[in-house]
Amino acid sequence: MTTAADKSSSRPAPRPASDPIRGIVLKILSVVAFVIMATMLKATMTVPAGQMVFFRSFFALLPVLAYLAWRGKLATALATKRPLGHFLRGLIGVASMSLGFFALTRLPLPEATVIQYASPLLIVVLSAVLLHERVFAFRWATVLIGLVGVMVVLWPRLSVFSGGGSMADGQAIGAMAAFASALLSAFAMLQVRKLVETERTEAIVTYFFISASALSLLTIPFGWVWPTPEQTALLIGAGFFGGIGQLLLTSSYRYADMSVIAPFEYTSLILTIIVGFVIFADIPTASMLIGSVIIVASGIAVILREHFLGLDRARAKQASTP
Repeated sequence: MTTAADKSSSRPAPRPASDPIRGIVLKILSVVAFVIMATMLKATMTVPAGQMVFFRSFFALLPVLAYLAWRGKLATALATKRPLGHFLRGLIGVASMSLGFFALTRLPLPEATVIQYASPLLIVVLSAVLLHERVFAFRWATVLIGLVGVMVVLWPRLSVFSGGGSMADGQAIGAMAAFASALLSAFAMLQVRKLVETERTEAIVTYFFISASALSLLTIPFGWVWPTPEQTALLIGAGFFGGIGQLLLTSSYRYADMSVIAPFEYTSLILTIIVGFVIFADIPTASMLIGSVIIVASGIAVILREHFLGLDRARAKQASTP
């Protein structure tokens, strides 16, 4: 499950010669790493969400800082002109991660993942409302269709309103937490858009993990537990795989355009269905599968539309060049 933190590398470094196949492979490997991370976190079960955020953020720093040191970018990773902007992005991101990880403890893994797909749809809405970006009819239509898909997934879980019992109530709360996580993730991405105007990608990533590690410590009074050795290994492993996934994701955009790579994000749905069934005995419901198809189709439609518009703009620019 890719979180707001994981998508913060939205401004990739200047890339070498285009190599779409390599970019796609790196993207799929990053999806695999994030699915492993989410699986490990879900397997801890009784660990509070705030504690999960700490381990996921703190231990993700280790591979990220090692990579930056190897690339000679460790100094620039701490250079910033907007510390308060990083703090705000961290605050929103921690809230989003906490809700997302809480949802993992209440919902089947595939459902918790697919509800997060609402985030890019909500970014379009928030960009239009808060940033006054111009959104054309096609994108509005695909966003609305995608949100219908989200409701198809959510609605059966919202049985709290019809007296479904304690287990159903827990799943309803989990579903609402997952959607709130997606909404906050969209707000976090808007903050990242502001940060990339002045900040380097490595600084955005590094300061997020630092701020997330520090802010998550504030949740200690709300009931951290002493993890078992198995839970400790899972939590540390989740952090490492989260950091590795971040590096793979960042690297993928160095070799291919976002419009080429982005559709492969949806491979996480197939992986989580397999993992959920094999490890957690989660059987996909009809509403989850139908809603997923609607969400994925709307997301890919937007990506392809943007890709072809980009090609048209490039051709027009080339034609107008004397």
